[in-house]
Amino acid sequence: MKKLESEVRKKMVVVRMNETEFNQLEKFQKKTTEKDTSAYLRKVALQKPVTVKYRNESADDFLLDMLNLKKELNAIGNNFNQAVHKLHILDKIPEFRVWVQQYDGLQKVLISKVEEIKLRMNQLYEQWLQK
Repeated sequence: MKKLESEVRKKMVVVRMNETEFNQLEKFQKKTTEKDTSAYLRKVALQKPVTVKYRNESADDFLLDMLNLKKELNAIGNNFNQAVHKLHILDKIPEFRVWVQQYDGLQKVLISKVEEIKLRMNQLYEQWLQK
């Protein structure tokens, strides 16, 4: 498809920059949705709107905290499983039989809650990634 005469860019503007200025220009351009520097400069020079990518740093911090919490919950669940497993080995002793029954129920509740939290955290993470 042939461009209209008014859309063809025949004029060129040359701007000289030192390394620091050029690096800063590239840094600004990479924070926008513009793919190349010339399009970015054209929009800035002609005072047209430039779409800047935005990241919510508080959401990033929250996500990092949640991922750490998920690891801790996994560790707690594993430790609890090991403890209940050892109690099952000791269930020949009458006092331990009652203890095993009590903690067996608690283990199931803890594991289901940990799985519920992990599922919800994964859902939040997926939603966050799509934004």
